[in-house]
Amino acid sequence: MKVIHWLALILVIIGALNWGMWGFFQIDVIASIFDGPSTAISRIIYALIGLSGIWMFYFFRILATCSLAKK
Repeated sequence: MKVIHWLALILVIIGALNWGMWGFFQIDVIASIFDGPSTAISRIIYALIGLSGIWMFYFFRILATCSLAKK
């Protein structure tokens, strides 16, 4: 996989873990690390996680299309 795929996957995993922590314990890890959810760095990280989710959706759609074409 290309570097962008790995970075997107890592950010999606971080986002999923953050949402899991929020859902189970009401702890926002990213906001805790970067002094709150409204700081610029927190918002940038949230935006990157969102873009990574969109990228992974696109990437896995391409993979599914390629695997269907091989059958």
